[in-house]
Amino acid sequence: MELISLSDGENGFRVRVLGRRSPGVLHLHDRLDAEVLVTSGFVSGRLAMSLLPSDLEDWSRALDLLATGQDICWMDDDHSPEIRIQPCNEEQGTPAVQVEDLGSSCASVFLPVNLEEGWIDEQRRLLGRVLKEWPSEVLESSPGVYEWRR
Repeated sequence: MELISLSDGENGFRVRVLGRRSPGVLHLHDRLDAEVLVTSGFVSGRLAMSLLPSDLEDWSRALDLLATGQDICWMDDDHSPEIRIQPCNEEQGTPAVQVEDLGSSCASVFLPVNLEEGWIDEQRRLLGRVLKEWPSEVLESSPGVYEWRR
Protein backbone atom coordinates (compact mmCIF):
# COMPACT_ATOMS: atom_id res chain seq x y z
CA MET A 1 0.00 0.00 0.00
CA GLU A 2 1.32 3.45 -0.89
CA LEU A 3 2.22 5.82 1.94
CA ILE A 4 3.74 8.42 -0.38
CA SER A 5 3.22 8.69 -4.12
CA LEU A 6 4.71 11.64 -5.99
CA SER A 7 4.92 11.23 -9.75
CA ASP A 8 4.61 13.28 -12.91
CA GLY A 9 4.96 10.43 -15.40
CA GLU A 10 8.70 10.98 -15.85
CA ASN A 11 10.01 11.21 -12.30
CA GLY A 12 8.52 9.34 -9.41
CA PHE A 13 9.07 8.88 -5.71
CA ARG A 14 7.08 6.39 -3.65
CA VAL A 15 7.13 4.84 -0.22
CA ARG A 16 5.24 1.54 -0.14
CA VAL A 17 4.25 -0.17 3.09
CA LEU A 18 4.60 -3.93 2.75
CA GLY A 19 3.09 -5.01 6.08
CA ARG A 20 3.91 -5.63 9.72
CA ARG A 21 7.48 -6.69 10.43
CA SER A 22 6.57 -9.29 13.08
CA PRO A 23 2.82 -9.57 13.65
CA GLY A 24 1.97 -10.85 17.12
CA VAL A 25 5.45 -10.21 18.56
CA LEU A 26 4.61 -7.56 21.13
CA HIS A 27 7.64 -5.25 20.87
CA LEU A 28 7.85 -5.52 17.05
CA HIS A 29 4.15 -5.76 16.12
CA ASP A 30 3.70 -2.07 15.20
CA ARG A 31 6.92 -1.87 13.15
CA LEU A 32 6.12 -1.79 9.42
CA ASP A 33 8.32 -3.03 6.59
CA ALA A 34 8.41 -0.55 3.73
CA GLU A 35 10.42 0.38 0.67
CA VAL A 36 11.42 3.59 -1.06
CA LEU A 37 11.08 3.50 -4.86
CA VAL A 38 12.69 6.15 -7.06
CA THR A 39 12.17 6.21 -10.83
CA SER A 40 13.27 8.56 -13.57
CA GLY A 41 14.54 8.38 -17.12
CA PHE A 42 18.06 8.39 -15.70
CA VAL A 43 17.97 6.31 -12.49
CA SER A 44 15.76 3.89 -10.66
CA GLY A 45 16.26 2.32 -7.30
CA ARG A 46 14.73 0.69 -4.30
CA LEU A 47 15.65 0.84 -0.62
CA ALA A 48 14.23 -1.24 2.20
CA MET A 49 13.18 0.65 5.30
CA SER A 50 11.24 0.18 8.50
CA LEU A 51 8.57 2.50 9.90
CA LEU A 52 7.54 3.00 13.51
CA PRO A 53 4.25 4.63 14.56
CA SER A 54 6.29 7.74 15.48
CA ASP A 55 7.56 7.90 11.87
CA LEU A 56 3.97 8.06 10.62
CA GLU A 57 3.23 10.83 13.13
CA ASP A 58 6.33 12.66 11.88
CA TRP A 59 5.10 12.28 8.28
CA SER A 60 1.75 13.80 9.26
CA ARG A 61 3.55 16.80 10.79
CA ALA A 62 5.78 17.05 7.71
CA LEU A 63 2.68 17.28 5.50
CA ASP A 64 1.43 20.15 7.65
CA LEU A 65 4.73 21.97 7.10
CA LEU A 66 4.66 21.31 3.35
CA ALA A 67 1.16 22.76 3.23
CA THR A 68 2.55 26.03 4.61
CA GLY A 69 5.28 26.10 1.95
CA GLN A 70 8.11 24.88 4.17
CA ASP A 71 10.77 22.37 3.14
CA ILE A 72 10.84 19.18 5.17
CA CYS A 73 13.30 16.47 6.12
CA TRP A 74 11.72 13.14 7.09
CA MET A 75 13.39 9.97 8.37
CA ASP A 76 16.65 11.75 9.11
CA ASP A 77 18.01 9.11 11.46
CA ASP A 78 21.12 7.00 11.05
CA HIS A 79 19.40 3.81 9.86
CA SER A 80 16.86 5.05 7.29
CA PRO A 81 17.18 6.92 4.03
CA GLU A 82 16.86 10.67 4.56
CA ILE A 83 13.96 12.13 2.58
CA ARG A 84 13.82 15.85 1.85
CA ILE A 85 10.88 17.42 0.06
CA GLN A 86 10.64 20.99 -1.18
CA PRO A 87 7.13 22.16 -2.05
CA CYS A 88 8.72 24.48 -4.62
CA ASN A 89 12.35 24.19 -5.65
CA GLU A 90 13.41 27.64 -6.85
CA GLU A 91 15.76 26.35 -9.53
CA GLN A 92 13.27 23.87 -11.02
CA GLY A 93 10.04 25.76 -10.30
CA THR A 94 8.38 22.52 -9.15
CA PRO A 95 8.23 20.39 -6.02
CA ALA A 96 11.39 18.33 -5.57
CA VAL A 97 12.43 15.25 -3.62
CA GLN A 98 15.91 14.32 -2.49
CA VAL A 99 16.66 10.87 -1.09
CA GLU A 100 19.99 10.15 0.57
CA ASP A 101 21.02 6.70 1.72
CA LEU A 102 24.09 7.67 3.70
CA GLY A 103 23.91 4.69 6.07
CA SER A 104 24.17 1.97 3.43
CA SER A 105 24.85 2.75 -0.23
CA CYS A 106 26.00 6.39 0.17
CA ALA A 107 23.80 7.22 -2.84
CA SER A 108 21.79 10.41 -3.27
CA VAL A 109 19.07 11.22 -5.80
CA PHE A 110 17.41 14.59 -6.52
CA LEU A 111 14.11 14.51 -8.43
CA PRO A 112 12.08 17.50 -9.55
CA VAL A 113 8.48 16.32 -9.79
CA ASN A 114 5.87 18.41 -11.61
CA LEU A 115 2.86 17.75 -9.36
CA GLU A 116 -0.76 18.76 -9.74
CA GLU A 117 -2.42 21.07 -7.25
CA GLY A 118 -3.78 19.12 -4.29
CA TRP A 119 -0.84 16.72 -4.07
CA ILE A 120 -0.42 17.30 -0.33
CA ASP A 121 -4.08 16.39 0.31
CA GLU A 122 -3.52 13.19 -1.68
CA GLN A 123 -0.56 12.31 0.56
CA ARG A 124 -2.74 12.87 3.64
CA ARG A 125 -5.32 10.51 2.15
CA LEU A 126 -2.64 7.85 1.60
CA LEU A 127 -1.39 8.26 5.18
CA GLY A 128 -4.96 7.83 6.46
CA ARG A 129 -5.31 4.57 4.53
CA VAL A 130 -2.05 3.21 5.98
CA LEU A 131 -3.09 4.16 9.52
CA LYS A 132 -6.45 2.48 9.03
CA GLU A 133 -4.89 -0.71 7.61
CA TRP A 134 -2.15 -0.99 10.25
CA PRO A 135 -3.29 0.86 13.39
CA SER A 136 -0.95 1.04 16.35
CA GLU A 137 -1.96 -1.86 18.60
CA VAL A 138 0.90 -1.82 21.12
CA LEU A 139 1.52 0.64 23.93
CA GLU A 140 4.95 1.22 25.43
CA SER A 141 3.86 1.90 29.03
CA SER A 142 7.43 2.65 30.12
CA PRO A 143 10.79 2.34 28.36
CA GLY A 144 11.14 -1.24 27.14
CA VAL A 145 7.77 -2.34 28.63
CA TYR A 146 5.08 -3.15 26.07
CA GLU A 147 1.42 -4.14 26.32
CA TRP A 148 -1.45 -4.59 23.92
CA ARG A 149 -3.79 -1.62 23.59
CA ARG A 150 -7.34 -2.33 24.74
